[in-house]
Amino acid sequence: MFNRFAVFTTVLCAALSSTPNLQAQQSEVKNIVLVHGAWADGSGWRGVYDNLVKDGFKVSIVQEPETSFHDDVTAVKRVLALQAGPSILVAHSYGGAVITEAGTDPSVAGLVYVAAHMPDAGENEADDGKRFPSDLSKSGAIKKTADGFTYLDPTQFHEYFAADLSVEQAAFMARSQVPNAADNFKAVITTPSWREKPSWMVVAGADRTINPDLERFYAKRAHSHTVEVAGASHSVYVSHSKEVAAVIEEAARTISK
Repeated sequence: MFNRFAVFTTVLCAALSSTPNLQAQQSEVKNIVLVHGAWADGSGWRGVYDNLVKDGFKVSIVQEPETSFHDDVTAVKRVLALQAGPSILVAHSYGGAVITEAGTDPSVAGLVYVAAHMPDAGENEADDGKRFPSDLSKSGAIKKTADGFTYLDPTQFHEYFAADLSVEQAAFMARSQVPNAADNFKAVITTPSWREKPSWMVVAGADRTINPDLERFYAKRAHSHTVEVAGASHSVYVSHSKEVAAVIEEAARTISK
């Protein structure tokens, strides 16, 4: 005799047993949002992008206008809103302050700082930089336009920002840099997302734009998972794109467990 109840029970049990796997797939983090820093643009992420895409991640790159800190935070949140599911938010340099503020967005599952600032509530990166002054801060390489935007002297860009890149590549970055409103460096953080969400820090061992000791200080304070790339310049995300991508992937895997 055909037992409809038995068949229904079998199908129901099979559906229930598959639910945890479905939930695991839904919680897997595959979205990566990359945020550049001051005096740069999104093109510097190309190597990291290529590695992540090859490994199956969906990668988006934010082009902050750098006209105001609020504008930059808004630009990040605009791209986050386009993602389907949770994201890992990644930033370089000044972008670290931006994602510290923008990372409170509920879609952000974790944060990766790449030679980046990581201010706490009530802090700004300009003051934090005084804890461990960088070689750049002691130089005269930072210039300002008549309307209050900062940029790096192209003739000194290679030395302070990208010493481990070729002269030609550093020259292109210098000429494509996005001037950053001077007031952005003094923007005060209200709610630091790294206090509520897991974070990773890539320390650039030979960074002359942000003192590596400040990067280590930030990471220790935030209890960040830390990877140091010895000999890397501030442009570690360009010169060591494979290593940086590996840290981002580790963050995604860890959060997806």
